Amino acid sequence: MKRILAIDTSSAWCSVALSVNDRAEKIAERHELLGASASQHLLPWITDLLKQEGIRLRDLDAIAVGIGPGAFTGVRLSIAVVQGLALATDLPVAPVASLDAIAASAIDNPLIQAMDASQYEFTVAIDARMGEVYWANYGVRIAGQVGADTIVLPQRIGDIQLSKPEDIQIGMSQCVFGSAVTQYPTYFEQCMPSTQMDGALGVSARGVLRCVQAMMANQQLIAVDQLEPLYVRNKVALTSAERGAK
Repeated sequence: MKRILAIDTSSAWCSVALSVNDRAEKIAERHELLGASASQHLLPWITDLLKQEGIRLRDLDAIAVGIGPGAFTGVRLSIAVVQGLALATDLPVAPVASLDAIAASAIDNPLIQAMDASQYEFTVAIDARMGEVYWANYGVRIAGQVGADTIVLPQRIGDIQLSKPEDIQIGMSQCVFGSAVTQYPTYFEQCMPSTQMDGALGVSARGVLRCVQAMMANQQLIAVDQLEPLYVRNKVALTSAERGAK
């Protein structure tokens, strides 16, 4: 039995999930659109979920965190909270990129379910502000029989990219998921008319948790002193001259 706490505040959603027995239907979670007020709710939510399941923080096997890219303040909030919790309990940490968490959630999406279950590719693209998007392509390849305990997750093809919407390269992707679809509807409708899209799918602690279950199986957890945010973009604002040139 693996007991994993997962949190994510890399978007406007505050999200916490707790798994105590590896079964998806037994995940306890809170996931609400809170924006900047996430800092007031994150720790109380964690405390409430632990009490709800009757376990203590030190009883966990690992703590997982969404490390971005996303909102700078939100990413820093999650990282700081997990650093404190993991240091206090000497627990290992699982860092999960926000786009990977979305991709993990996407495999349950009806658009994916309608595809060939043994082989498919899709793209995750989220709004990065400043007229840009974070994006990455994912693929799933399944060979042979898949057992009930098999964790099958999409594998990212290359690194997470930051670009203007028109520079996204979807390759062989059959679907696009993420907030960039709703932020830049004209571009996606005109440039990818044959690609199916879902702009409502976003990052969540449940998606982070799904990634961690696979990471634990592959012994990919890290010590808390190795935990770092994944910003991709290191500049958060344009100068006046740069804004005038756009």
